[in-house]
Amino acid sequence: MSRLPQWLGSVGSGLTRLSHRLEERKARTDPDGVPAWAQPPAGAPLGERPAAEPADADAAEPGTATPPRSDSGEPAAASAARSGEPRTDAATPPAGADAEAAPAQAPTPAERTPPLSAAAVLAEPPRPDPVAVVPWGVRVAAEAGWRLLVLAGTLWVLMRVISAVQLVVLAFVAGLLITALLQPTVAALKRRGLHRGLATAVTFISGFVVMGLVGWFVVWQVMENVDDLSGQLETGLHDLKEWLRTSPFHVTQKQIDNITENLSDALSSNTKEITSAGIEGVQVIIETLTGIILAMFTTLFLLYDGPRIWRWVLRLVPSAAREGVAGAGPRAWATLTAYVRGTVIVAMIDAVCIGIGLYFLKVPMAVPLAVFIFLFAFIPLVGAVVSGALAVVVALVTQGVFTATMVLVVVLAVQQIEGHILQPFILGRAVRVHPLAVVLSVAAGSMVAGIGGAVVAVPLVAVTNTVVGYLKAYSRGEAPGERAD
Repeated sequence: MSRLPQWLGSVGSGLTRLSHRLEERKARTDPDGVPAWAQPPAGAPLGERPAAEPADADAAEPGTATPPRSDSGEPAAASAARSGEPRTDAATPPAGADAEAAPAQAPTPAERTPPLSAAAVLAEPPRPDPVAVVPWGVRVAAEAGWRLLVLAGTLWVLMRVISAVQLVVLAFVAGLLITALLQPTVAALKRRGLHRGLATAVTFISGFVVMGLVGWFVVWQVMENVDDLSGQLETGLHDLKEWLRTSPFHVTQKQIDNITENLSDALSSNTKEITSAGIEGVQVIIETLTGIILAMFTTLFLLYDGPRIWRWVLRLVPSAAREGVAGAGPRAWATLTAYVRGTVIVAMIDAVCIGIGLYFLKVPMAVPLAVFIFLFAFIPLVGAVVSGALAVVVALVTQGVFTATMVLVVVLAVQQIEGHILQPFILGRAVRVHPLAVVLSVAAGSMVAGIGGAVVAVPLVAVTNTVVGYLKAYSRGEAPGERAD
């Protein structure tokens, strides 16, 4: 036990000598005593390097020389005085040295290394730029996110403006569609030598006269057959009740009477709503007439002065984008014209074929139903389903289940021919819109502007698709632009 303190003392002194050797080796490796992260970049002046701070508390002040020390830690001069040896200081020049060389060997103030402060040694490494720390994917998502928010806000404001002037917008779009249908006739008459005004007047008057005659014929047919239809409706409802009682559904007379009583109660309890709906119907009729007049004036001026109006619109476009817009306009108009003419031809074929089937099946009001099928054909996919269902319901109520089934077969056959033969052949590649885009656009248009929105939704999508495709090709240099004048 007596040797234990001596052994511990020897271990402590050995560790002390080892730490001194490590500090000496570190000082030889990095004379300034500056950590690697605190050193200035290569090529920087020495004056900009961080200064080393004395390790001892009794270190000399900046700018004063530090006397060398012996291995025991005391100054070398004192150690030499006790040992009787002459003092040999590294700072003392040797005997016989040139006196003029001393100023040249002295370090300049810029080369003199200032001591490193304790704050610089203990300070953390410099932090990187926050923008550089954010991952690239997050930055891209943020950039796209705020742009999408701005675009959504712009679309919302645009929809609010359109909703506020819905009647004017729908009238203008209707006039644009009618112009796309009648403009080839005006061009043909002008090629035959007619003046522009005369060709416009002839086309405008004849076109609206034909549409007016068709509307009048439909109303006349409905008014002429309304009495017969009422009697057939009562008979059809009675036959429907009898069929339900004898059908495999096992519907009893009590259930049928309950359904009839509930319908009567609903009608009697909602008399006020029905009356208000009738008043709103009168308002709707007035708005419809106003829209028809606006559409007629729009069609007239577009037929007569369409190119001048287009040049005026181009002058509103910035000059940097005017050439691309001038090239996209004619292509958009060609797409709209192809869509309208193709839809009219397909709707005419559907109406004639289904109307002939209704006539031979003895369904009442075959001609008015054919006209409804023609009009609803301007609403792709949805319009054909609605008009076909109306024809089946009329056949079911007036002629029975077998006739309704045959009408359903005729409607489905015509629609299959339309979807697989007529539309690809007539419309071709002029209107390239996916069926999913058609369904979504019709739904969105009907939610925004009702039936009018459903009618104009698909041609708007088709024109937008053409314009965007051309502008992308123009930006890549694959499509030529056109001069605005």
